[in-house]
Amino acid sequence: MDKATIRGLANCQWVKSKHNIAVIGKTGVGKTYVATALADSACRMGYRSIFFRVPRLLEELALARASGVYASLLGKLARIDVLVLDDFLLNPMNDTERRDLLEVMEDRYDKSSTVIATQMPTKTWHESLGDPTIADAICDRLVHNAHVLKLGGPSLRRKKALETLPQ
Repeated sequence: MDKATIRGLANCQWVKSKHNIAVIGKTGVGKTYVATALADSACRMGYRSIFFRVPRLLEELALARASGVYASLLGKLARIDVLVLDDFLLNPMNDTERRDLLEVMEDRYDKSSTVIATQMPTKTWHESLGDPTIADAICDRLVHNAHVLKLGGPSLRRKKALETLPQ
């Protein structure tokens, strides 16, 4: 990854400008690390951030709907300056989950920043989301003002595991 790009993002101008970031790469290349480092940098500049794995966020939204606090949770997510969504599109979403994600993205659009960590390239998001209309709405709110960081290389977990094996 280009160090100049990361240094440029570390100043958090992307948060001030309400831009998003998509961190894309294969398993183990450091997507979550980069996403959380960007959120940490934002926190150090006085912004508020929160981290969710997408499957857990969707579960939280379903529980909030069932317990009658759905609007409250959406409001909380809308007020956070930087929302980190890890494992985006790791699992297929049902219609309710897609609509929940759209609600979150709609409430945040042009008001706050979202960092997406995913294995899926942005060009495959429409197909992976399923419903073309909702996919278009979600992608429109996420991608058009996003900095896309593509990570490559071998799995850092695998490399670390091999280094710790007895010789």
